[in-house]
Amino acid sequence: MTAIHPSHPPHEQRIGTVRALWRLREYVGPAMPAIVASTAAYLVAQLIALAIPQVLESIVDGPLADGDRSAVVPLSLLVLALGVGEAAMFALRRWLVLTPTTRVEARMRNALYAKLQDLPVSFHDRWPSGQLLSRAVSDLSLVRRWLAFGFVLLVGNFLVIIVGAVILISMSWVLGLVFLVCSVPLWIVGYRFEGRYSEVSRRSQDQSGDLATAVEESVHGIRVLKAFGRGKHALTSFRARAEQLRSTEIEKARLDANIWVWILLVPTVALAICLVVGVWLASQGELSVGQLVAFFATAAVLAWPIESIGFLLAFSLDARTATDRFFDILDSENTVTDPDRPVAVERPSGELAFNDVHFRYQDSPDRFADLLDGVDLVLRPGETMALVGLTGSGKTTMTALTTRLYDVTGGSVTLDGVDVRALSREELRRHVAMAFEDATLFSASVRENVLLGRPELTGDAASDPDVAAEAERVLDEALRIAQAGFAYRLPDGVDTKVGEEGMSLSGGQRQRLALARAVAANPAVLVLDDPLSALDVATEAKVEAELRTVLADTTALIVAHRPSTVMLADRVALLEHGRITAVGTHSELLRESEHYRFVISSLEDEQRRARVEESDLIDDDELMQAADAAANADDRKEAIR
Repeated sequence: MTAIHPSHPPHEQRIGTVRALWRLREYVGPAMPAIVASTAAYLVAQLIALAIPQVLESIVDGPLADGDRSAVVPLSLLVLALGVGEAAMFALRRWLVLTPTTRVEARMRNALYAKLQDLPVSFHDRWPSGQLLSRAVSDLSLVRRWLAFGFVLLVGNFLVIIVGAVILISMSWVLGLVFLVCSVPLWIVGYRFEGRYSEVSRRSQDQSGDLATAVEESVHGIRVLKAFGRGKHALTSFRARAEQLRSTEIEKARLDANIWVWILLVPTVALAICLVVGVWLASQGELSVGQLVAFFATAAVLAWPIESIGFLLAFSLDARTATDRFFDILDSENTVTDPDRPVAVERPSGELAFNDVHFRYQDSPDRFADLLDGVDLVLRPGETMALVGLTGSGKTTMTALTTRLYDVTGGSVTLDGVDVRALSREELRRHVAMAFEDATLFSASVRENVLLGRPELTGDAASDPDVAAEAERVLDEALRIAQAGFAYRLPDGVDTKVGEEGMSLSGGQRQRLALARAVAANPAVLVLDDPLSALDVATEAKVEAELRTVLADTTALIVAHRPSTVMLADRVALLEHGRITAVGTHSELLRESEHYRFVISSLEDEQRRARVEESDLIDDDELMQAADAAANADDRKEAIR
C-alpha cells in the first residue's frame, strides 16, 4: 500500500486554478499596481506591433500601387518609430515588475518561515525537512517568476489575441472566421491538458522535496554512512528517487510536447487555409493586395501570443501547484497557541506540578493508548527532582510538556499554580529552559549559541558597555558551570562559528554548550533531558559539582539515565506504565520499590560499561579532584538552603 504523503492534499480539497492563484492576493496586493502597469506596457507594445501591418497596408495600396516613391519614406519612418516604441514598452514592462515581485517573494518566504516557527513540534515530526525547504526556496521562486513573467504575458497575450481577432475580422470576415474556427481545437486540447498536467506537476514538485530530504539526510548522516560503509546503499536509494523524479519530468515533457504539437500545427494549418482563401478573394477583387499583406502580417504578429499559450498554461499550472504547496503549510492548524488573554507572571517561585496529566501522540496507532496515563507530580520551589524509568516510559515526553512543545491531552501542567496554557508561549519559555540529550547548535558563534535564551544581552543591545559586560559575565559563568572552557581555546575563542548543527565539535562538547545555554537563560525552572550522556566520567563529575550550586535555588526536573545523575536530586520520581508510581529520596526508593531497584541496576550496568571503556583514558587524580569538587558543592548547597 502506498503511504500517504503529508504534503498530498485529498483530491476533494483541490480547487480550480484561478481560485488557487487568487489566494496569493494577500501577498501580491502591494505589487499589484506595478504588475498591472507591466501588463499594460506589454499590451501597448503588442498593440503597436498590430498597428504596423496597418501601415504596411497603406504602403502597399498607396505609394507602391501609385508609384509615388517619395510617399514611402514617411510611412517607413513611421514603421521605424513604431518598432522603437514597441521595444521601449518591452523594456518598461521588465523594469516595472522586477523589484515589486521580489518583494512579494520575500513576504511569502517570511510568512512561511514565521508559520514554521509557530507550528508545534508535532507538525515537524510529520513533515520531512526537504519538503519544507523546497517550498521555501524553489516553489516561491517559481511563483515570483510567474507573477513577473507568466501572469503578465498570459493576460497580455489573451487580450492581444482578442484584439487581433477583431482586427482580422474587420479586414475580412471570411478569413477572420476561418482563422477563429481553426483555433477551436486549441481550447479543447488546453482544457484537457490542464487537468492532466496539474496532477503530474504536483507529483513532480513533491518528489523534488523528497529528493531534497534524501540529500539533506545523507549530508547530515555522512559520518554514519562512512562508518558503516553504506555510501553505495545511500547512492542506490538516491538514484531510485532521482529516477522516479526523472520519469515524472519526462511525463511532464510529453504532455507539454503534445500540446505544443497542437499549438504549432493548428495556426499553421489555419494560415494555409487563409492563404488559399485570401488569394481567391483577392483574385475576385473582394480583397486588395494591401489588405491581404496586412492580414498575414497581423496573423504573424499573433503567432507568438498563440504559440506561447501552451508554455504559459503549463507555467501557470506549475505556479498553481507551488501555490498549493505554499498554502499546505500556511493552512496547517496550530494546536499549541497563545491564549486570547495570557496571564502575566513575574519571576515565579518555581513550583512545577503535573496534575492528572494524560498524553498521546496524534499519529499513535492506538488512539485509546495514552503514553502518559494520569501523571501526578509536584516539584517544590528550588527542588531538584530526578525522573527515572525504563526506555519508552515517557520521560522525554513528560519534560516536553513543561514548555508546551506538546500540549497535554488531559489534565494540566502548572507553574506556580497557573496552567502553562494560560501563559503566552514566549513568557512560559522565558521561565522554563530545557537542555536536550540530542544537543543541537546553530551555525553561529559559541557566544550566540550560549546566549540564545538571553536576547536582551545580544544583538544591538550588546553595543551598550554595561550590557556587554553583563553578557560576558553570564557567558563566562555558564561555560564554567558546563565545564565548556574548551570554547576559549577554539581558533576565535567564543566568537568561533561552530558550523552546521555544531558538527565540528564532539558530542560531549555540543552537550556542554547546550547545557551552558540552558543555564545562561537563568530560568525559574530548569528541565534537563539527560544532558550529560555524552560526557566522560570525570567531566560529568565536575559538571555535576557545578550544577549542585546552580540548582540550589532553581527548580529542576532532570531525566536521569545514570545513577550519578540521580545523585544530583533531592528526590526521585519513578515513571512506570505512564504513571508516577513512587516519589522519594534515592535511599527510600531503593528500600521500598522493587521496580526502582531494577531500573537503577539497569542504569548501573550501563554506567559500569561506560566506565570500563573510559578507564584507560581517565586518571585517578582527576577522579579524586572531581569527587572533592562535588563534596564542596554539596556543602555550598546546604549553606545556601
